[in-house]
Amino acid sequence: MATEPSAAPGVTARVIAAGILDAVLHRGRSLKAELASALPSVADPRDRALVEAICFAALRNRARYDAALAAWMPRPLPRRDAPLRALLHAGFAQLDPLALSAHAALAATVDAARSLGHAHQAGLVNALLRRAQRDGLPAGHADAVWPDWLRDRVRTDWPADADAIFTASASPAPTWLRVNRMRGTAERYAARLREAGLESQAVADLPDALRIDVPVSPTALPGFADGDVSVQDAAAQRVADALSPPRGARVLDACAAPGGKSAHLLERDPALRLTALDVDARRLRQVRGTFERLGVGADARLLAADATDTAAWWDGEPFEAILLDAPCSATGIVRRQPDLLLHRRPSDLAALAALQGRLLDALWPLLAPGGRLLYATCSILAQENRDQVQAFVARTPGAAIEDLPDAFGRDTGHGRQCLPGERGADGFFYALFSRGA
Repeated sequence: MATEPSAAPGVTARVIAAGILDAVLHRGRSLKAELASALPSVADPRDRALVEAICFAALRNRARYDAALAAWMPRPLPRRDAPLRALLHAGFAQLDPLALSAHAALAATVDAARSLGHAHQAGLVNALLRRAQRDGLPAGHADAVWPDWLRDRVRTDWPADADAIFTASASPAPTWLRVNRMRGTAERYAARLREAGLESQAVADLPDALRIDVPVSPTALPGFADGDVSVQDAAAQRVADALSPPRGARVLDACAAPGGKSAHLLERDPALRLTALDVDARRLRQVRGTFERLGVGADARLLAADATDTAAWWDGEPFEAILLDAPCSATGIVRRQPDLLLHRRPSDLAALAALQGRLLDALWPLLAPGGRLLYATCSILAQENRDQVQAFVARTPGAAIEDLPDAFGRDTGHGRQCLPGERGADGFFYALFSRGA
């Protein structure tokens, strides 16, 4: 979007951030989709990083910013001023968690109001941001951005941990890297990061992982384009350890897109006979792209199909290992997708739980005797995890749960649950089933 020649630096970034927030806050759009659409048009990587930082910070704190606007304005902004409201959220985010230079943030945000066609309200924007700078934004509990019904679910399922879950979900996530062991070790890659000015931490029981405690764009990572490294949370990296298929095994990844977990398995054992399945053909192309970048999976089968419709795609040869990373509420990754709290509805949970049950029932007969099936979600809700597994075991003769080490999280009696922020990881659930020989 064009800006006036005399506008303050960074105005375009504020305009773009406001446009993304307007779409997410007021029109039900996905943050991930909006960022993917808008960021390629931003030439300067620093501006791209700023747009992302503003959007995430504003969505994590939107309840506090709504409270400030309600308290400081004599009447709510009308619907036609939704873009201006989004810009004010962007302005508050710059002053509040991002702690940018107040002078620069105010100047650029006020000029952004003019660029958005709200020149007559530039004074209002200036006054509200100056008040935020002078008085500070109102405090608020981290659970205020959660819808009541979902907040109650979390408090019911995790009464002693709920506040820690809400706090972790409102905090930025570290950057977790997975080093491609076909291209080198985590230790050697950590040295490359140091040469690039990035400090990382190794994790004793995650041999491929490195943690960086600041946001890093993948394109800024040494060797990313050449497949030396991927960005993948620690909890997702544990999937390979949990499933741990025999060398050269026939493996199914039933909900494979975007392909990170399949790629990790192949990086560890290129001899795996892997089938990557996903119901979305467009997303399956992402799997192929992931494999090509990392130099794995040249012989993998990629199938676009509904995993529950096994008659349509299964060739009749059993799999020795099956990964079912099931569609879920994603309540364990709110810190990475803060907008899902705006989009999730109570009816979603029943539909997701029913789908998860159908997937388990459909895939279990495909498992070879002596094989293992890993059921995983990025949910923290008992309905999708403990209760789902308990019901599956009850109706499935021969399905036995194998215990996993404490590193996978707390024992629920029917699988292991990692809660958001524990050991720096996302919220994630693992249940490993074995089938008798």
